[in-house]
Amino acid sequence: MTFVLCVIVIALAFEYINGFHDTANAIATSVATKALTPTQAILLSAAWNLVGALMGTAVAKTIGSGLVDTNLVSPVTIACALMGGILWNLFTWYIGLPSSSSHALIGGLCGAALASASGDWHAIVWLKNTAVDAAGNLQALPFFKSGGLLPKVVAPMFLAPLAGLLIAYSLAGAFYLFLRYPRFLPAVFGLLIGYGLTWILHTITHWPLLGQTWFRIAAGAAVALLLYRRQMRLYMSGGLTTTHINTEFRWYQLGSASWMSYAHGSNDAQKTMGVIALLLFTATTQGEAFKNLPAWLEFLRTPQFEIATWVKVTCAITIALGTAAGGWRIIKTLGKNMVKLQPVHGFCAQTTAAGVIETATGFGVPLSTTHVISGSIMGVGATKRLNAVKWMVAERMIWAWVLTIPICGLLAFCFTWLAHKAGF
Repeated sequence: MTFVLCVIVIALAFEYINGFHDTANAIATSVATKALTPTQAILLSAAWNLVGALMGTAVAKTIGSGLVDTNLVSPVTIACALMGGILWNLFTWYIGLPSSSSHALIGGLCGAALASASGDWHAIVWLKNTAVDAAGNLQALPFFKSGGLLPKVVAPMFLAPLAGLLIAYSLAGAFYLFLRYPRFLPAVFGLLIGYGLTWILHTITHWPLLGQTWFRIAAGAAVALLLYRRQMRLYMSGGLTTTHINTEFRWYQLGSASWMSYAHGSNDAQKTMGVIALLLFTATTQGEAFKNLPAWLEFLRTPQFEIATWVKVTCAITIALGTAAGGWRIIKTLGKNMVKLQPVHGFCAQTTAAGVIETATGFGVPLSTTHVISGSIMGVGATKRLNAVKWMVAERMIWAWVLTIPICGLLAFCFTWLAHKAGF
């Protein structure tokens, strides 16, 4: 039992490191465009990370039960997987290189499970493309609705940053067109802000009215009216200048940064939730770790794989605290070193990344928020000109993306092999 509690602490340490390692994903563009001060951005991000982390468990279930054979998982396996991810995260943070905490954890789980299976690659669930329907019949699933490492991790690893790049490029290009006709901006942004805000509130409160399309459009129209009146005051005071437009987009970035932080919390925090739930499940069903569990620790017993409320709340608070600590080395790389951003670029990059991540979260895909926001920043930078993006920095990041899973898998494999040799 003591060892299981120690592994939970290690998991929460990973979650905390995940928070400050990935702070840049949510706030780098806001800080770079001076939409927010670093302190304001971190506090805003921490708050929305906390809210997002409490929403849903689809990603947690994928991590906990959909990537490796759970019969091979033990508290030792999970501890070694987490240690591999922690070491890689700290190394990439130290050199200021954005890498995926999600893939670090996934690589660690796969490597540790492989070591527990004595090198049998069947320990990894590569593709699970069948399911039992309501009538009890076995039916085939399309690739992207299937479970396993290939559809849930490998394919999104390449498709997500590409989608972020292309969508952000298109969105920024569309806003450049709108900036030629600034009178349309209040209507566009009003609908986006009103619809997005009511959608988030509906996700949190489940109030039926907020889920109605007509109400969301009405909210968007009300916001558009307020923005239009503000724009008219600017015209009356001497015209709408570039400075005015930049100021407006800095305000809009409050919304895009909040959404990005919410999306980060809803996807990234769930990964550690899944690991802790898997740990408790294996400790309950395998071995005798919880055989003489004290009455006041009965809440740890998990005979079926499920995400307990206390796990969700603890992980949410931990990732929020980690986010509040900030990860300045990576913020500098994403926000300044890769491309010089203006407020319109920051807004488009954050909005695109948040939309892609939220879509993935809905399908239970443990997406790399680092990959998506980095791809989005490259996309908006390319709208200025292709050489506006410092491709040498981008190349270093891409190498880190490619190497994360195999390196963390190798580290976890070695740790697990050593633990087994030591008799654990």
